Amino acid sequence: MTVRVLVADDHAVVRHGLRQVLATAPELSVVAEAKDAWEVVERVRGGGVDVLLLDMSMPGPGGVDLIRRVKGEAPRVQVLVLSMHDDVQIATRAIKAGAHGYLTKDSEPEILLQAIRRVGTGGHFIDPALAARLIFQPAGDLDEPPHAQLSNREHQVFMALVKGRGLVDIAQELNLSPKTVSTHKFRLMQKLGLDNVSELVRYAMRHGLLEAA
Repeated sequence: MTVRVLVADDHAVVRHGLRQVLATAPELSVVAEAKDAWEVVERVRGGGVDVLLLDMSMPGPGGVDLIRRVKGEAPRVQVLVLSMHDDVQIATRAIKAGAHGYLTKDSEPEILLQAIRRVGTGGHFIDPALAARLIFQPAGDLDEPPHAQLSNREHQVFMALVKGRGLVDIAQELNLSPKTVSTHKFRLMQKLGLDNVSELVRYAMRHGLLEAA
């Protein structure tokens, strides 16, 4: 059985490299590529895809919102996130949104192939290092970062703000009113103990979150 893969990343060189890796496994076939969130949704709507290999930081509605959209459009498509981040909180959000696997981009090619095979047959796969942290990190760990306290919607607004988007643009993207977005901004600022967007950006850089924005 051939597993049909959609490779989604906004960097052409990354998509090319992933194609080369997947070409070494005869049971895996790259049937399409996408360079932004809108192309991802268009491709999965068209059918013929078993696994979406997804970078969460492409242009357009990204992150957990994109995962939810994909699962809404094509519930049978298995989503495997391939990210620069080894952040437990980001991985947890992705899985809760409907992803079947989460892998970091520094993984060895054989691990990537193993993950696609597992997800493509209906299983789940978590980056081994992340899986260990998910299992053994105590609940309420004192080292848990402040952004772990954010709701999913607050996290979406946070990511959009650090990417330089204005409140009106964020409202249109998330299908919310600007007033609601402003409320989310106020609450997330309170939770993070920050006063302005510049501090948000510095916080995101310090915690390695910009790639997920």
